[in-house]
Amino acid sequence: MKVTLYTDGAARGNPDGPGGYGAVLQYVDQKGVLHEKELSAGYVKTTNNRMELMAAIAGLEALTRPCEVELYSDSRYLVDAFNQKWIESWVKNKWKRPKSGPVKNVDLWERLLKAMEPHQVSFYWVRGHDGHPENERCDRLATGAADGTGLLTDPGVS
Repeated sequence: MKVTLYTDGAARGNPDGPGGYGAVLQYVDQKGVLHEKELSAGYVKTTNNRMELMAAIAGLEALTRPCEVELYSDSRYLVDAFNQKWIESWVKNKWKRPKSGPVKNVDLWERLLKAMEPHQVSFYWVRGHDGHPENERCDRLATGAADGTGLLTDPGVS
């Protein structure tokens, strides 16, 4: 099955303010009917990059069978890690970068890699806040979650 996943993360007072993620999953069934699912959650204290990763993780973890996924994000951090093959060298070098030390957010990178395992995932960058309807929708989900109640604790932020 082919699935399109749109993602966005947000943080207020980045770093260390409240934040949230938003994701929209879409697929068209055999009858040509579009199906969508929105995902979002907010956190008391986090960073924008962590929320960008969480949006991708949440979307992929929501899939119940192996899929061909086109993932769209306005996060160069996320998209370039895969398209520029940074992630391969990070894993090979045990999450250390040659010039700038340890990779940040290893807990989420590892979770994302695990979430990707059953799927074929292609990453595409979209310019944020540029009128892309699904990206704007994910931004509203992310900021709404960050500004909401019942915020979660991000275990990766102390």
